Amino acid sequence: MKENDIHIERVDWITVLVYFALVMIGWFNIYAAVYDGQAEKSIFDFSINSGKQLVWIGTAIAIIIVIMAADYRLYENLSIILYLFFVGLLIVTPFLGKEVNGQILSVGFGDFRIQPGEFAKFATALALAKFMERPTFDLSKTKYQLQAFVVLLLPVALILLQPDTGTAMVYFSMLVMFYREGLPQSYFVLGFGFIALTLMALGIENNFYLTLGIAAVIAILIFLGKRSWQKILVFSSIGIALIAYTYSLDFVVEKLPEHQRNRIMVLFNPDIDPLGVGWNVTQSKIAIGSGGFSGKGYLEGTQTKFDFVPEQHTDFIFCTLGEEFGWIGSLVVIALFVTLLYRLVIMAERQKTRFSRIYGYCAISILLFHFMINIAMTIGLFPVVGIPLPFFSYGGSSLWSFTILLFIFIKMDSSRAMQLGRIS
Repeated sequence: MKENDIHIERVDWITVLVYFALVMIGWFNIYAAVYDGQAEKSIFDFSINSGKQLVWIGTAIAIIIVIMAADYRLYENLSIILYLFFVGLLIVTPFLGKEVNGQILSVGFGDFRIQPGEFAKFATALALAKFMERPTFDLSKTKYQLQAFVVLLLPVALILLQPDTGTAMVYFSMLVMFYREGLPQSYFVLGFGFIALTLMALGIENNFYLTLGIAAVIAILIFLGKRSWQKILVFSSIGIALIAYTYSLDFVVEKLPEHQRNRIMVLFNPDIDPLGVGWNVTQSKIAIGSGGFSGKGYLEGTQTKFDFVPEQHTDFIFCTLGEEFGWIGSLVVIALFVTLLYRLVIMAERQKTRFSRIYGYCAISILLFHFMINIAMTIGLFPVVGIPLPFFSYGGSSLWSFTILLFIFIKMDSSRAMQLGRIS
């Protein structure tokens, strides 16, 4: 290690402090989620989740020290190797991993297991940054778009084989970075339009009205400006394809396994399966709503104590916060996440190299997606897809992967003065 590898004075300490604040608040809430007043155990008890999480926190601190002590160029030099390593792990996971609830997500020995899909996020971010840092790389050109999408979609395809739709969705959040680096806006317009059409097709019981709406929009587009047979043919073909897509969705959804179909439909009708898929979301909303303005008090949540919300220490940890600390506590945590993301945007924009900036925006995209989707799940605005809340939810793989993702960028930022001579 070189003497100038550590730049304590250049570390963005606001970001570091927000990280530790979120980790500690999350740890206390994990204890609240498993707290049993009849068999009271210490928060440090290693037989319960809070004690186990404390071990993950301790090891995460060790990981931070290693990351900050290493040369910042190490992460760029190892980017492709790390990417290929975790892609290899994703390939063998379905064969060597442990099956839980119909999914094979983790590999390891005995009780020590990791989820390659979680760690592949930062490896994919590094690989994209390495791949796209070339001065000749231009996302406005189709050739380069296809190359970048191959790097992004390879781990996605492997994760879907596990199958883990929620984790696979996270990778698409890196399209935010693509937008920052010059991907044409038309892609995003089409993407959001496609998502909106899908939601309307699933949410509207009678597709006839949606068909009339599509036909009306196509007719308006045809009659705007100069009309020609070519224009009429193109727009009519698009309209027919969109109408066919809306009707095909019902067929596709019906062919899905029942639990997956219900997860989608419960978003539009929470009462469709109140004792099954709808149970988690309904009880989560009850817990958050019952917290009111200031909450019931730490370890006083009744929904939490009586285990009404399954997976409350992982995917639904936010409802523990809402019940025991109310609107005020929820606002504080949301403000911490917004502060973290705001600091990361500032850090990304002040980078001296394209590699660091691209990686920074990948990290921002992943954290933003997890933050938004997890909270949206707990309040019934998004289907339950198994997305943990960063630094907050219980789990070693989750905490380690988010810590590595964040602190690699913090290290890059602290070393930016040494990057002045490089191409940005």
